[in-house]
Amino acid sequence: MNKRVSKILSVALSVAMASSILVFGAGCSKRQKLVIYNWGEYIAEDTISKFEAQFPQYEVVYRTFETNETMYPNLENGYDVIIPSEYMVCRLIEEDWIQPVDWTKLPNVTKYMDPMFNDFTYTDDKEISDSVLDYAIPYLYCTVGLVYDANKIDLPEGTTDPAVIWDVIFDEANAGEIGMYDSMRESIGTALNYLGYSINSMDDAELEEALQLLISQKADLRPAYGVDNLKDKMASGELSASIAWSGDHIVMLDRIEELGNTDIDLQYVLPEGSNWSVDMMCVPTNCQNYEGAMDFINFMYDPQIALENCEYVGYSTPNTAAKDMLDPEVSGNLYYYPTEEIFATLEVYYTSDELEERYTEIWNTVKASS
Repeated sequence: MNKRVSKILSVALSVAMASSILVFGAGCSKRQKLVIYNWGEYIAEDTISKFEAQFPQYEVVYRTFETNETMYPNLENGYDVIIPSEYMVCRLIEEDWIQPVDWTKLPNVTKYMDPMFNDFTYTDDKEISDSVLDYAIPYLYCTVGLVYDANKIDLPEGTTDPAVIWDVIFDEANAGEIGMYDSMRESIGTALNYLGYSINSMDDAELEEALQLLISQKADLRPAYGVDNLKDKMASGELSASIAWSGDHIVMLDRIEELGNTDIDLQYVLPEGSNWSVDMMCVPTNCQNYEGAMDFINFMYDPQIALENCEYVGYSTPNTAAKDMLDPEVSGNLYYYPTEEIFATLEVYYTSDELEERYTEIWNTVKASS
């Protein structure tokens, strides 16, 4: 598990190594900038320094975003590698925002990527779905479920019923103690899943029902909205339950241990019909350093690097060698590494101009409500 304090020495050593290589091996040429755009708290602390040590010709500029929707309007700023979720990848393919990757430059990906990613349906557009791996390489994946303190919240053991599980975050008895991702797809998807509908619904009546549910929740339960901040709120005991990506559950457990909060019994449960998603490394069409992008993506599939990122971030790795090195308690957890049967009960998010417009309208209405 992640022990951030223990990484300080390795960070210092990596930086020193990178500096020495620059002085003695790359002093005659200007380093090429490589601009990475990734989710917040979504890479091990020393990954970038290790990459620069191995590839001293590159100087990494690292920037972060919180959701796919906040990433999207910034693409014109110019990045070499971006890491959106699969539904956004499908949109970017359709809109020509990303370019194909060169698999001949990605030997680690060829060797270590779990072959199950070849067979997934990433969107309802078959042509786009079949082309996803031409444009995007899986980085980490997760499911969307409920984290809760079992000392405060009582759920039937083994339940997968979304009406039972999600009732926790819509029950007024838990007012002031729940967290909601400030992300339209997760929040609207959770409401739809709770009501028994598809998380990709475009039915007007179903969407209106989800809208009113979220408005009522905001008014009556006063949820804490956010993304990374919810991990700290759950670990400190400020919240009793929250929407969570499965990887965030692992991070929360680490933080609870670091804080010594032995009175918190944090559990994660996955409802049927909920979401699974995979964040993918892509190269924008306005990329300025394609070779560097390929080197970075291939580096991220080095088994040791993949393992370190998986353990630090907490999300599930698509790297078969890294998975084999994980603690069996983690790699054997079906919420983190679902079987084909469990995957069959889940949905990925679909995307289209109409869907994005409708869901954005709903989410803006929720956020503007009082």
